[in-house]
Amino acid sequence: MFPYLCKMNSKRIGIIGSGSWATAIAKIVTDNGFLLNWWVRQASNIEYFQKRHHNPHYLRNAYFDVSKIEFSDDVSKVVAGADIIIIAVPSIHIEVSLAGLDPKAFEGKKIISAVKGVIPKLNILLNQYLADKFDVAIENYFTLLGPSHAEEVAAEQLSYLTFSGVDLEATNKIAACFKNEYINTIINTDIYGVQYASIVKNIYALGAGIAHGLEYGDNFLSVYIANAGREMKHLLSAVMEKTGYSCDNIDYSASVYLGDLLVTCYSLHSRNRTFGNMIGKGYSVRAAELEMNMVAEGYNACKCIMAINENVNASLPIITSIYKILWEGADPASSFKEIEKILI
Repeated sequence: MFPYLCKMNSKRIGIIGSGSWATAIAKIVTDNGFLLNWWVRQASNIEYFQKRHHNPHYLRNAYFDVSKIEFSDDVSKVVAGADIIIIAVPSIHIEVSLAGLDPKAFEGKKIISAVKGVIPKLNILLNQYLADKFDVAIENYFTLLGPSHAEEVAAEQLSYLTFSGVDLEATNKIAACFKNEYINTIINTDIYGVQYASIVKNIYALGAGIAHGLEYGDNFLSVYIANAGREMKHLLSAVMEKTGYSCDNIDYSASVYLGDLLVTCYSLHSRNRTFGNMIGKGYSVRAAELEMNMVAEGYNACKCIMAINENVNASLPIITSIYKILWEGADPASSFKEIEKILI
């Protein structure tokens, strides 16, 4: 029987990652009374955290009771000392972040993914990578997705988190551990679909930012997002059919699909929208990366999804156009003139 984790406050939760989303999740975990093992890559950041009680680089207004936290720059130590592991690093850093772990490191543990990207070059989801490298069964794998923004969580503005897992009872119990006065939780069993939705919505948000940078107005953006939602549904359905994975009665208008797409395309907190806005205003990709000093998951995601789609063969005109702008140097203004023609 899966333990009722919310009553296990003596158990530790581990977090791998120390960016803005990892920090927001850590706030929820410690606010809910759990002890936390936290992997922070740089020892100097740990020293700062212990002294000042907040992250030196992200969500600096979120303060922590550090007596509840055991920091370490050794990922093996963090994993060994925790019962539940939350992975919250950008997808491009997954392989490096987990490289020092023993193949049996996750044995007997529950893994929660807060990753919104594909493993680059391998073009696979995190659960597939963990299964290949660490023999993690899908029954022990859960996802923690939006719609949400780290900044709003840190400010304790009401946010909704969606937890997905193939075992509905276990997913319910995992989700209950995160619910509090400013977090509402939703559950579903579409573990593949929600991950792909979280990946492509970042690509569409990049496009929304490009459109804003090109000075398109609200009317165009609403039409663009409606078409992006339709394209996303087409891709998710095609992936499910190709892989043989199915989940009955998926409601693609639910918050983890459409809601996350909307907030990522519209919100000023969205780093993907911000990145795209710079591209639309004439920044090069490299200049935008340097200016933001944060990872916009949609940039690498569009290359990965294009590779994945070679086997899926879904019609993705919007994603294809964004890929050409970011990876092939296509002119944003000309590309969006072509996008105008296919929107309905």
